Amino acid sequence: MSNSSATSWPQDVGILALEIYFPSQYVDQTELEVFDNVSAGKYTVGLGQDKMGFCSDREDINSLCLTVVRNLMDKHKIGYDRIGRLEVGTETILDKSKSVKSVLMQLFEESGNTDIEGVDSTNACYGGTAALFNSLSWLESSAWDGRLALVVAGDIAVYASGNARPTGGAGAVAILLGPNAPLVIDRGVRSSHSVHVYDFYKPDLESEYPRVDGQLSIKCYLSSLDKCYQRFRQKCLSKFSETISLNSFNGVIFHSPYCKLVQKSLARLFLNDVRQMTSDEISKAYPGLESLRNVVLEESYFDRDVEKLVLSGSKGIYEKKTKPSLYLANQIGNMYTPSVYGGLIAYLVSKPQAELVGNRLCLFSYGSGLQASMYSISITSKNSESLTKLISGIATVPARLNSRQKVEPAIFSKTMKLREEVHHKAPYSPVGNTDLLFNGTYYLEEVDEMHRRKYAQKPGHIMNGTVN
Repeated sequence: MSNSSATSWPQDVGILALEIYFPSQYVDQTELEVFDNVSAGKYTVGLGQDKMGFCSDREDINSLCLTVVRNLMDKHKIGYDRIGRLEVGTETILDKSKSVKSVLMQLFEESGNTDIEGVDSTNACYGGTAALFNSLSWLESSAWDGRLALVVAGDIAVYASGNARPTGGAGAVAILLGPNAPLVIDRGVRSSHSVHVYDFYKPDLESEYPRVDGQLSIKCYLSSLDKCYQRFRQKCLSKFSETISLNSFNGVIFHSPYCKLVQKSLARLFLNDVRQMTSDEISKAYPGLESLRNVVLEESYFDRDVEKLVLSGSKGIYEKKTKPSLYLANQIGNMYTPSVYGGLIAYLVSKPQAELVGNRLCLFSYGSGLQASMYSISITSKNSESLTKLISGIATVPARLNSRQKVEPAIFSKTMKLREEVHHKAPYSPVGNTDLLFNGTYYLEEVDEMHRRKYAQKPGHIMNGTVN
């Protein structure tokens, strides 16, 4: 049997549909600053965050993923028998053995489809991207049977009270993959970086809270960004004789621990670009930034003078190419594995469809520990009807955000305390008010004495953006 050639691969493999779920409750970061007795602007200006979504004890990683998958399948009228691979990326672990994917299989029972590959991928915030890459490989392999792949990225990000708590969030994104897609994953140029480091990790399985070395984590993030960008450029040059810079992309989308770091990350790519220019080219394009050409990347992670220059020099690029992708991150917080894909959705809803066609997007995914990757997506003009369906599927995102319930910081704090106390408790009957959930949301009904979890679905549909 001969090896398959590149010409036999399915064409334009990429994203056919997207769906996002986020909690119906949020806490205002300005009010949280007052409640936490910190200086005004510490969370809103310093972190770049306005609101933070959170879950009561009625929601867990299983319920988030059940909700987002059901919504995507219903909204796009996808038969469950059409899915041949289902993989979940998450770091929110409820069981050391049973995958979230296996829980999602109850949605497939009526269809009778049990012939589905995939389980869960876990490495901090990178699991969703690992699931995406694995599913792309399946679609382009001899194992592909003509059906579609479904990737789910979901997490509940919570921290102990203190400086890190405002960087929490929660959500889930479902990504439908297949051939002839409007959002094509560019082949042959993605780059990765992986090393062993303890910047953020969760060794205590009895707690939802991570151990975090904040400064080390920022250094790891920026270092990984440098490495991935350099390798991405090398691959584009060697494979396609293409010289890559920020000018190559209409949008640049990052994993967002908090929005201010993303702004600094775009500036970091700008620094990488400037270092490749001659002194004369810098003088003409960016007068006053000539000193950046001699910056040593490894020595500049916390150099305030360099940071000030690159933030100023890249401000226009950031406003145009990255800030639109931070809409959800600013309003929800860090969703962990769905974060970069929430950024993709935010970018897509920021423009009319006609302005999206022909766009090329650069995406950077980072997971502590660490694993990081950079890749690109091309929005093709060949599948305009599919693009219309994809965009219409996420068109209600702004309305859903605006329909959420604002919760006082004191109640938010009590909710976090409750989650802390009942984490892994069995038997347990949740006490959160299900009336506050969006229509169509799956929620936890009970945990029995054997730690088995039972879920129910609130009647109605989430698509109309209403809670009740």
